Amino acid sequence: GIKYNPPEGGPASGEVTSWIERRANEILEAGEGDEPGELREVMRMPIAEVRRQGLVREEDMRRDYVRDLDAVVDMQAIAKANLKLAADPLGGAALGMWDLVNEIWGTSIETVNREIDPAFSFMRVDHDGKIRMDCSSGAAMAGLIELADRYDTAFANDPDADRHGIVVPGTGLMDPNLVLAAAIDYLLETRGEWPEEAGIGKTVVSSSLIDRVAEQAGRELCEVPVGFKHLAPGLLDGDFCFGGEESAGASFLRFDGTTWTTDKDGIVVNLLAAECLARTGEDFGRRAAAIESRFGASRYRRISFPADAATRARVAALSADDLGVSELAGERIERILTTAPGNGAAIGGIKVATASGWFAARPSGTEDIVKIYAESLIDEEHLERLLEEAQAIVGRA
Repeated sequence: GIKYNPPEGGPASGEVTSWIERRANEILEAGEGDEPGELREVMRMPIAEVRRQGLVREEDMRRDYVRDLDAVVDMQAIAKANLKLAADPLGGAALGMWDLVNEIWGTSIETVNREIDPAFSFMRVDHDGKIRMDCSSGAAMAGLIELADRYDTAFANDPDADRHGIVVPGTGLMDPNLVLAAAIDYLLETRGEWPEEAGIGKTVVSSSLIDRVAEQAGRELCEVPVGFKHLAPGLLDGDFCFGGEESAGASFLRFDGTTWTTDKDGIVVNLLAAECLARTGEDFGRRAAAIESRFGASRYRRISFPADAATRARVAALSADDLGVSELAGERIERILTTAPGNGAAIGGIKVATASGWFAARPSGTEDIVKIYAESLIDEEHLERLLEEAQAIVGRA
């Protein structure tokens, strides 16, 4: 596989990745060169020769990153508060980062798991018995959840550290959507230098609590299709002060309103949770509970079912006319989306929303399944009804 990030740092657009895919297939089709196993069109140079010619240089960018953290998070407040904080890198890139944070900023974040194992045998299995380094899964995060009451706040990252998982006493592992809502709520209270016109970016399958937090703060909401590549441009040009997706990925601007990153940064989201506790005495769990008391408790779930290529294509092409419904779970349907309001891009499926709930259906881009997302701001029974009706609507459309 190939992963490419463009010069601005964020995920590449579909146009770019399609070009890479076509070119990669051309190279494969050109076949082998003179040496067995070597592709004809791929030039190689021994690493010793590369170094001799000075074509590469080694830099430890971790220290630069950590030294710059106070541009986006109040590191001094975290250090002064003497909080009991814990981090679990889940065997990935964040291992060693927390030691550097402690060294440079005087914090005392305890790394509770320092194991490195390519097989990730130290992980608790996920709900389906598979090993996933998913810091938003209660099953995979069971080890850190068991330590929740020993720390003021604990957090984890997935192996490449672009996603966050936050554990607080009394709440346990927070739902990623509630982390996003709490983070936005706190940031809009405390980042006075952010441009007033900068909006909140979110994916169409993220919680509607985010919509309500943004509306109450007087910030424009921008909904985009699934994929952080749709949020990156707004973070780069400052149209978004915050960009987040339901799968525990987010980033936000520096204190001065300039760009921090154009891709997800799980480390700064975790540190923001610590900053909120240090400066307000309130952890993200309590802040999220206050948000739910204002707007309704979020009940959110994603399910999936096996689907062949024809079914996936049909779901991706659904339109409002295909559904033939005016009500969902006892409420009038207020909007049906096939394109994202924020950028007009196709969402690769459909979203149906009422005043207090919604569902979205879209085929997976990597598996032979169709995913259905749903959220209720009423109760669990309403969520079950949303999911049941969603499956029926999609099944007969």
